[in-house]
Amino acid sequence: MNVKDIKKTAVLGGGGMIGSCWALNFLWKGYPVHIYDINDEALQNARNRIAAGFDFLVKRNILTADKAHVAMGLAKYTTDLAEAVADVQFIQEASPERYEVKQALLAEVDRHAPAEAIFASSTSGLLITEIAKGSAHPERCLGAHPYNPPHLIPLVEIGKGEKTSEAAVETAVAFYKALGKEPVVLRKEALGFIANRLSVALYREAVDLVVRGVCSVEDVDKCVTFGPGLRYGLMGPNMIYHLAGGPFGLKGVMHHIGPTVEWWWEDMADWKKWPENWLDAAHEGVLQEMANRPAEQGRTSEEVARWRDDGLLALLRFHGKL
Repeated sequence: MNVKDIKKTAVLGGGGMIGSCWALNFLWKGYPVHIYDINDEALQNARNRIAAGFDFLVKRNILTADKAHVAMGLAKYTTDLAEAVADVQFIQEASPERYEVKQALLAEVDRHAPAEAIFASSTSGLLITEIAKGSAHPERCLGAHPYNPPHLIPLVEIGKGEKTSEAAVETAVAFYKALGKEPVVLRKEALGFIANRLSVALYREAVDLVVRGVCSVEDVDKCVTFGPGLRYGLMGPNMIYHLAGGPFGLKGVMHHIGPTVEWWWEDMADWKKWPENWLDAAHEGVLQEMANRPAEQGRTSEEVARWRDDGLLALLRFHGKL
């Protein structure tokens, strides 16, 4: 199947945060979407989130009200899985992050969807080989991990299972590019993919620094936001270190700081289980951090999310993605 053959899409698990954002993205780019979830309450959540997302885009002059109205008219909401996938060419799955849930959903897809329809799992890090192990059509199954919020952040990590066809991967890459995404194809399967592994590696050290009493939860977030985070919004770590080396590039800076970095590594966290009581401490720390924010940047989760999305739009414009 060619990307031009994708005329209609489905989002399974559309009532969740990831699923509703995927549906918003597809609708925004002009693709009709069948939005499926298990009950009417979940579908109402999807409607509300999608409407709020389009309202945000209109208020920020990304879309006109008329175009947003047309886009929302491309959505069909259903609790009937067979109806959701019967005549679509691309299926974005966004169900709970458990193998048994995704496998059961895929079994239903196999029964009702066209055999050539691509099944793209939004899993945050499960192996697509395991998800698709009982599928009648594992060749059309792949991982497609977005970054939250999916309708704004361009990254999509595409994972191949043992039986995923190259044709399915090529079509998925072309489809996501048509959405304005930046797809990255993993050369081999890895739990957590690329971006999440990098993120949680940093987070483990962040947790350890707080637990050891070096700093507070808020201090960690300030250090990332006003230090490496500013650079990460523009380029990745390899390019950052290359520029830091001036005329000598990455090799130059690593020759300079390399031995010292090895001392840091020796002192850094390598535990594999969460420290006791960390989640409670982290939650309280974030609430305190939120209370300390400037009022114009938001002091509730909803306000901070809107402020974040405004910042993402500014970065996307800078990168030429809007």
